[in-house]
Amino acid sequence: MSSLRPIARYFLRGAFVTAPLALTLYIILKILTFIDQVLPIGIPGLGLLLTLSLITLIGFLTSNVVGKGVLEVTERLLRRVPLVKLIYGSIKDLVGAFVGDRKSFDRPVSVQPYGPQGLRLLGFITREDLRSLDLPGHVAVYLPQSYNFAGNLLIVLRERGRDERSAQEVSGNGTQ
Repeated sequence: MSSLRPIARYFLRGAFVTAPLALTLYIILKILTFIDQVLPIGIPGLGLLLTLSLITLIGFLTSNVVGKGVLEVTERLLRRVPLVKLIYGSIKDLVGAFVGDRKSFDRPVSVQPYGPQGLRLLGFITREDLRSLDLPGHVAVYLPQSYNFAGNLLIVLRERGRDERSAQEVSGNGTQ
């Protein structure tokens, strides 16, 4: 029976390696199949190529004054429809936090939240000035969670966090 133990270990190790790869390939195949079914052209993969071309064309058209105007009007309309406003606004804010002119996850920091025990949390400064909340000297730090789009937002005194890119102390005094 003990001679089967290494085989079982190898099987489990192989399953842990194979499962994420197989699931990723399966999801990609399902997406490609779905796109090809939406655009029934008959040539596998052409639906994906047309989708990528359409996205690129939209990017080109919205890079000029007329396209930006059309985009602003469309966004204004989308933000007035109750359920659409919630979905569109959330997705737009999430994407905008990582890319674009207003990206807010470009200042990584480590925060020492509970005192000098050596525990540090990694996050991103999302707002430098919290005087409007009557919290001068504090910064807003977003702490993302793994495997989902959720996270925690901490209000941190500047001296309790450190900017990881420059290794300088972030001004502020601690958590609340």
